[in-house]
Amino acid sequence: MTGFKLDCVLFDLDGTLVDTAPDLLACLHEALAAHAYPTADEAAVKPLISLGALAMIKQAAAHAGEAEQIQLLDFMLDCYQNNIARHSRFFDGMAETLATIESLGLKWGVVTNKRERFTQPLMAALQLDQRAACVISGDTTGNSKPHPEPMLAACQHAQVNPENCVYIGDAAHDIAAGKNANMKTLAAVYGYLKPGDQPESWGADALIEHPKQLQQWIQNSLCR
Repeated sequence: MTGFKLDCVLFDLDGTLVDTAPDLLACLHEALAAHAYPTADEAAVKPLISLGALAMIKQAAAHAGEAEQIQLLDFMLDCYQNNIARHSRFFDGMAETLATIESLGLKWGVVTNKRERFTQPLMAALQLDQRAACVISGDTTGNSKPHPEPMLAACQHAQVNPENCVYIGDAAHDIAAGKNANMKTLAAVYGYLKPGDQPESWGADALIEHPKQLQQWIQNSLCR
């Protein structure tokens, strides 16, 4: 990391910064029950969270027609918006990691493909909205990840240069987005990985198995 000067740590939201799966799965179950579908196989659905709610619906109600899948989606998203942080929590060690980042005088922010209607209330519910230097959602810019536009918008909001940022996410498109913006990248392998994912092949600068490892990576980068 010769010449790298860390100024800002950017996070994906679902599956990286916050464990949102309990609320998303609860609302999926409510949508299925309301439309007389059987309970979803959570082990099969959870890895699809990074791909969005519709991917979850298509897995849980694979035999439903497109129109009914959209009805399920609308029900699920309305439920989720009204219960945005009923069960969602930081991943173990993440609260301490954010505190460490702030104590070191570094900025941090969020770049997610989650829509603003969900991102903003979730950040507020977790009391993060006033702490983050930037929050960029999937519909904040004209393009979403893996396009670099949201990454560069985050840098503009945080007033940092992309080459002085590190981005951590739990999906291949997260790492691609960071690399496309000339950032350092970290793969959060504790997140919502899909069967067959090979994060070691994504090209990330490191694999992070626990938020405490992120703290160590940050400390090491500042010592170089």
